[in-house]
Amino acid sequence: MPLNILLNGARGRMGLAISEVAPEQDAHIACACDTGDDPAAGITDCQVVIDFSFHEVTPIVAELAAANQIPLVIGTTGHTPKERQAILAATEGKIPLVWAGNYSIGVNTLNYLTRKAAPILSEAYEAEVLELHHHHKKDAPSGTAARLLEILQAAYKLEDSQLTHGREGLVGARPRDEIGVHAIRGGDIVGEHTVYFCGQGERLELTHRATDRRIFARGAIHAARWALEQKPGLYDMEAVLGLSD
Repeated sequence: MPLNILLNGARGRMGLAISEVAPEQDAHIACACDTGDDPAAGITDCQVVIDFSFHEVTPIVAELAAANQIPLVIGTTGHTPKERQAILAATEGKIPLVWAGNYSIGVNTLNYLTRKAAPILSEAYEAEVLELHHHHKKDAPSGTAARLLEILQAAYKLEDSQLTHGREGLVGARPRDEIGVHAIRGGDIVGEHTVYFCGQGERLELTHRATDRRIFARGAIHAARWALEQKPGLYDMEAVLGLSD
């Protein structure tokens, strides 16, 4: 039997990509919702919810999924701290929640490699993150970049206040306890992320480039199928792929 999905944000770029690849993934969009639709009307026909909508909508979807004891996969980005807390409060101990800024297998391998490289290179190598996306993207840094920053902050023991978003003017020499974050927007760039480790006499770059949005769609459906077999809890895509060691 195909996996029956409630897809929230069905008319967005990712929603359309998920609908396109669903048949090849043995999945069926049983309920397609977008702005103005009522997801509650079709949720009883679904086994899992995939949300690629707007940050302010996700808490409502999380409450609905939890009330119906249906796993939730979140690909929406740009949530405020208050919205994130509301989502976690609605789902904690009730349903499996897969929440990732990026569902690409390649990107999550990039996360894994970054986590492995940072403690090896340590403070002798200064870390910077660069991300590129299409001109329609509304949030910056991207969810994927935010995850990379979390990994680097943990490795370098840095706070949010030590992230520098772009540089302008006479900023002085770069301090050791800093991570630079840079966002480029233009054209139809699907997504590109690079982590730089800059040392004396050498530089290591870890880069992932996406050229087809369907890689994220396939990953989201894979995560949704995986979530069906999990206990209630919060998971990321690295957990889905077994890269959490």
